[in-house]
Amino acid sequence: MAYWLLKTEPTVYSFTDLERDKQTVWDGVAGSLAVKHLRAMKKGDEVFIYHTGEEGAIVGAGEVTGDPYQDPKSDDRKFTVIDIKPKQRLDRPVSLSVMKKDGRFISFDLIRISRLSVMPVTPVIWAAVLEISHQSLAR
Repeated sequence: MAYWLLKTEPTVYSFTDLERDKQTVWDGVAGSLAVKHLRAMKKGDEVFIYHTGEEGAIVGAGEVTGDPYQDPKSDDRKFTVIDIKPKQRLDRPVSLSVMKKDGRFISFDLIRISRLSVMPVTPVIWAAVLEISHQSLAR
């Protein structure tokens, strides 16, 4: 199993929308590195959902429910999609500003390559995000 982060503009499609829909096709990924990451996903991988824009925070986690496939809405083989379902909303969102202040995230692509819309997440980073989300409740 691998871990990933998917970015979305919450005014277009939010984690709340994913919870309501129970699953969705994650499409619209066009950047070559992001598409490469999308194609590397496998059924059972876990994903963080990151809200872009003013929110700028990881808000929830989901699961990839099938291997990547060509976007059925496009004849272009470049366009790849995956199916995901929600797993859990984080206890509290973990903001980009919090991650930038925490040395554990220094090599995280979210910090280093801010425009990348799909990226891998190491197990250490995954655990750190969950830890920060839980700690935030105690403060």
